[in-house]
Amino acid sequence: MSLKDVARNLTPDFLLEWNRRRKKRARNKALNDMSESGQSISHKKLEEDFIKAGLKKGDHVLVHSSLSKIGHLTDGPKTFVDALFAVIGEEGTLLMPTSPNAVFQFDYIQKNKEFDVLNTPSKTGKITEYFRTLPGVKRSWHPTEPVSAKGALADYFLSEHFGQLTPYNEKSPFQKIAEKGGKILYVGVTLSNAGTNLHTLEDAVDFKYPVYADDIFEVTIIGEDGKKYPVKTKVHNPVFSKKRKCDDLIPMFMKEGAMSKAKIGEAETLVCDAAKFFSVMKENYLRHGITMYTPSGS
Repeated sequence: MSLKDVARNLTPDFLLEWNRRRKKRARNKALNDMSESGQSISHKKLEEDFIKAGLKKGDHVLVHSSLSKIGHLTDGPKTFVDALFAVIGEEGTLLMPTSPNAVFQFDYIQKNKEFDVLNTPSKTGKITEYFRTLPGVKRSWHPTEPVSAKGALADYFLSEHFGQLTPYNEKSPFQKIAEKGGKILYVGVTLSNAGTNLHTLEDAVDFKYPVYADDIFEVTIIGEDGKKYPVKTKVHNPVFSKKRKCDDLIPMFMKEGAMSKAKIGEAETLVCDAAKFFSVMKENYLRHGITMYTPSGS
């Protein structure tokens, strides 16, 4: 476990929340200063950055992001999304996680028994919520881990997510992005706060840790047609979720060529080959017992 993780675990929740608010205020002031001084980041600059990061026409890209870390954008989230589409083109597909949940899945599902595909907002950042509401963007019908997508293979990525008991299996967009040789971008975020694809391992093997709670929850999905559809889902065990050390896996992915670093605007960015990311994770689990819970092996 990193020193940062140790410190976080030892710090009272109220101090962690105070520090988050302090950082947010400081970041908002910095963004405002950028805007007032004419230093906003343009569409063209982001497009150049995406190309430098290795994106190209026809790519299928799953993007996690923090708008504030990128810097002040000329037209906010629109600048970011438009630049991505300019690079990947109509042949590519843009995907973003649009989870309605900003807390532990177990806590969320206790209070939220309905998921409205069209109207339940995303809690995974301002860019994802902007993208979710764009014309032509579709959203998968999963109550805890929906993904929104637009592009050539949007239907392929999203159509089988409905009705899956666990959200990261072979029918999910998270495994399908690997199957299609796509890319995963972590723009201004890391595996510790956006490591959804790490969970694909848990659904792909006979995983030996109790990462899912024993309970199976019944939830209602309100589809795009306005009709209600009952589904069942598992959620993560919050006790085990607190044991995650996701960023400790970054050196392994870097060493084995599944991940590289780039800069998008002002945001430090991780760029992953989705297929290699998945295979490296699976191979190291089977050989050495390496997981986000046991990054040094079992």
